[in-house]
Amino acid sequence: MGLQTPVIGPAAPRGLCTDCGISRTSDPKACGRACQFIKPDYPALEAQVHGRARDPARPDELHFGPHRRMVRARLAQPAPGAQWTGITTRIAERLLETGAVDAVLAMAPDPADKWKPMPVLVTKAEDMARCRGMRMGYAPLLALLEPARAAGHRRLAIIGIPCQVYALRALERELGFDRLFVIGTPCSDNTTTGNFHRFLALLDEAPETITYLEFRADFHVELRFADGRIREIPFLQLPISQLPGDFFPLTCRTCVDYTNVLADITVGYMGGQGEQWLLVRNERGEELLALLGDEVVTSTPGSAGKRGGAVKGFLANTERAAGGLPLRRMPDWLRPIVGWLMPRIGPRGLEFARARVEMKAVETILHLRRAEPRRMKTMIPAHVWALVARYGVKPQPGEGPTTTPPA
Repeated sequence: MGLQTPVIGPAAPRGLCTDCGISRTSDPKACGRACQFIKPDYPALEAQVHGRARDPARPDELHFGPHRRMVRARLAQPAPGAQWTGITTRIAERLLETGAVDAVLAMAPDPADKWKPMPVLVTKAEDMARCRGMRMGYAPLLALLEPARAAGHRRLAIIGIPCQVYALRALERELGFDRLFVIGTPCSDNTTTGNFHRFLALLDEAPETITYLEFRADFHVELRFADGRIREIPFLQLPISQLPGDFFPLTCRTCVDYTNVLADITVGYMGGQGEQWLLVRNERGEELLALLGDEVVTSTPGSAGKRGGAVKGFLANTERAAGGLPLRRMPDWLRPIVGWLMPRIGPRGLEFARARVEMKAVETILHLRRAEPRRMKTMIPAHVWALVARYGVKPQPGEGPTTTPPA
């Protein structure tokens, strides 16, 4: 069988932990030098992985990290059951088909819960199809590094989210693999699978019939149902105010790597305007995209609208939320109007992606300032302060940064 679920150990208790899997390995103390929530060093790891750190003089690198190029993309023939068209899974399939890797570490749905992610070790291309689609929850993907090595796999691909990829890169040189390909997906605001089920129950009276959920760049959430129905909900009409205050953990509210900057290639949606958005970051990323050949259709990303107003509004609301004050609710009669306007006059394409990265930077600073102020000096990289400076958010005494922010 080409899809395996090796037995892994229990997680070690950690503060600000997303259970990337390192604490479940034979060396749980490695968390101290691997975790992005302790003392991250993005410039050093960017240079290690890509040959250089992000360059603020290059377009969009301050926001999105080092990259050679960005493209909008879609598979010419979308894969059945894919979250978008299936680019991430297809790249992994091609790696296995061509023999470029021995195995792929990825996520599949737990047999007991289709929304719960389950780390798997995939050795046959045809089994990658079982990994398609989005799941919500914590999953110790990196705990499978040791079983992969024990099985004799020397060339490995990993499909991971930013907190997993940061830890992987921090430990990469001591892992001993001959070749490592990293396909990254953007991530923001993860939660437990149980919390996600509560969210689904707020969206529909029959949440068990929902088969697909996607936050789209046109300010809508798309739901698909078992009977083939599709429903679109504007962001402004989501029941966010009905969620508990700890629905999103502090880790996800203080993550500084939305775009997965240490991956070889990032496959997301934010800058895609209805298609996927690929950031090819280094030579290995070019190899990964080239594997698709004419199966993939690419074009130049677009950009429209202005992000400033949206980020300022987010800043004001987050300041209130971080201070324990209730959020101002928009009148119900106004929500449909604003929901109609946002996809038409709000930030779109790359401007939408820039807005989301700046919002995450704002969120990180304000929530750490409230909950873990002593961690700010070591957890917040200099480039994050540079992103929020235009909105008047600056480090207070003792908050850092330890290095001068990029210009």
